[in-house]
Amino acid sequence: MDVTRRKFIQITGAATAGLAFSGGYTAAIGGDTAAIQSHARNLKIRHAKETTTICCYCAVGCGAIVHTDKAGDGRVINIEGDPDHVISRGALCSKGASLKQLAETENRLTEPMYRAPNAKEWKKVSWDWALTEIAKRVKTTRDASFKEKNEKGQVVNRTTEIASVGSAALDNEECWIYQTLMRSLGLVYVEHQARI
Repeated sequence: MDVTRRKFIQITGAATAGLAFSGGYTAAIGGDTAAIQSHARNLKIRHAKETTTICCYCAVGCGAIVHTDKAGDGRVINIEGDPDHVISRGALCSKGASLKQLAETENRLTEPMYRAPNAKEWKKVSWDWALTEIAKRVKTTRDASFKEKNEKGQVVNRTTEIASVGSAALDNEECWIYQTLMRSLGLVYVEHQARI
């Protein structure tokens, strides 16, 4: 029998549909699926706390469900797509599907680090110190470089000594608020890179 590619696809499609509608799929995997579904529900997430969150990798904002160990130390057991989320409907890309690695890696920084000029080592600092230092440096640079008018005498109210690069962890609304803040400081160079 000479079977073309098109004919092969038609045959396999028809056979799959017929098997699914006839209940053959259930029979092929051993009959009633209730026992399988019951067993699957009671695997590693049986005693886990379920929390919904948003993937931090890009500005799409896919929803994820994070399962953490209630009985133990609160470590992440499982991360999966949230089927009730309006954007992703349970789907995650390869980066989103690997969120557990981000949460569980020993290399993840959880405290701010600072390396002084000409120093070789990074040191841990407090959040208060880091935020105060950033605010101080932004104000100093802005005050030193702020121009109210350009060479033609036109009002510009800008600084070209500070630039901003947005991140993938922001959704569209946060990006709007962030760029509005940067523009209010007089920044001209406001960029965004969704894959950082």
